[in-house]
Amino acid sequence: MKPFDYVEIRVPAKPQYVSVARLTISGLANRIGFTYDDIEDLKIAASEAITNAVQHAYADNEEGEVVIGCALYEEKMEIMVADHGKSFNFEETKAKVGPYHELEEVSFLREGGLGLYLIETLMDEVKVHHQEGVTVFMTKHVGVEQVDENVEHVPS
Repeated sequence: MKPFDYVEIRVPAKPQYVSVARLTISGLANRIGFTYDDIEDLKIAASEAITNAVQHAYADNEEGEVVIGCALYEEKMEIMVADHGKSFNFEETKAKVGPYHELEEVSFLREGGLGLYLIETLMDEVKVHHQEGVTVFMTKHVGVEQVDENVEHVPS
C-alpha cells in the first residue's frame, strides 16, 4: 500500500482554469485536516504558481497545459505545478525581485515578484526545477506553525 494518495489534473494554460485547480486543492486539503487558514495559504501559493505558468510559460499563440499534482499524506500535502513552456532561472529571477524588508511597503515590490515571495512565505518547503519548462514543488505540513526559531513566543 502506498503511503500517500496522488491526484493529478491537467488544465489548459488559460486564466479561467486557475479557479478549478484552487477548488481541487481546497477540497483535498480539507480532506487531510488542514485548518481554514492553511487551506487559504495552499490555495494562494498554488494559484501563484499556476498563474505564473499561465502567464509566462507559453507564447500568446502557443497552446499549452499546466499539470497540477497533489500527493496527500496523513501529515502533509505536496503540490506540483508543471508546464512545458519556456523555462526561467529561479535564482536569477529571485535575485531580480530582491529581498522584501519590513520597512518597505508592499506597493513598492516589483511586479511579478510578489508571487515568488508568497509561495516561499506560505509553504513549508519550495523547490523549483527548470528543464523543459518549470516545475514547482510545494510542501505544507498539517499543524506546523510557521514561526522562526529566533522569534520570541508570547504566552497566551
